[in-house]
Amino acid sequence: MIHILVVEDERAISDLIRLNLIRAGYNCTTAFDGKTAADILEERNFDLILLDIMLPFINGYELMEYIRPMKIPVIFLTAKGALSDRIRGLTSGAEDYMIKPFEVVELLARVAIVLRRYHKLEDNLVYADIEADVENQKVKQAGEIVELTPKEFELLVFFMRNQNITLFREKIYEEIWGSEYPVESRTLDLHIQRLRKKLGLTEELKTIFKVGYRLEGTDEISK
Repeated sequence: MIHILVVEDERAISDLIRLNLIRAGYNCTTAFDGKTAADILEERNFDLILLDIMLPFINGYELMEYIRPMKIPVIFLTAKGALSDRIRGLTSGAEDYMIKPFEVVELLARVAIVLRRYHKLEDNLVYADIEADVENQKVKQAGEIVELTPKEFELLVFFMRNQNITLFREKIYEEIWGSEYPVESRTLDLHIQRLRKKLGLTEELKTIFKVGYRLEGTDEISK
C-alpha cells in the first residue's frame, strides 16, 4: 500500500486531506509541525509527502532541505501563492505546488500523477469483484474479461481511484476528454450508462443530480 505523510498545521485541512486519501486507498500519517514530521521521517519511509510551508518550529522550505536526500517526492500544499513562492518551491526540489484553497479531486489527481512518475502507483486496482489492470488496460469481473472501450476504461480507473468522492462533470471531462466536449454534452452520461450495464454498477455508480457522479466504496455498499 502507498504511504503518504501529510504535514499540515491546520487540523481541519489535515483531517480533510487524510480522510480523502484513505478513501482513495492510501495509507496516511499526519504531522502538525515541521519538527514532528522530521522525527517521523527518522523512523519511517514514505512514498509521498504533502507539505505545507508555514509550519511551526521548522518551516516547509527548511524541512524540504532535510527531505531532499531521502529521494521522497514532495507536493507543496500552501496558501503562499505568489509567483516567487511557487518558483522557490519547485526549484527546491518539489514535484508539484498546489495553492489553497484546493479541490480534493484535483489534489488526488496530482497525487496519482506524481506517484505514477515515481512508478509507485499500483498497476492493479480492485473494486468488489472488479479488477483493473492499468498497465495493460484490461478489466476482469469475477475472473472473466470484460470488454471496455479505451474511454470506458479510463473512466472506470478514475472512479476506482476516487471512491466515495463526488466527481463534478467538469472535472471528469477535463480528466478523461481534456475538455474536448462541453459540460452539457451527453457523452459522459452515455459512457456511464454503458459502464453500469457492462459491470453491473447500477446501484454503486450514483448520479449526483446536476453535479456529477460518485462511485460508492465497497464498505459503504455493505452497510
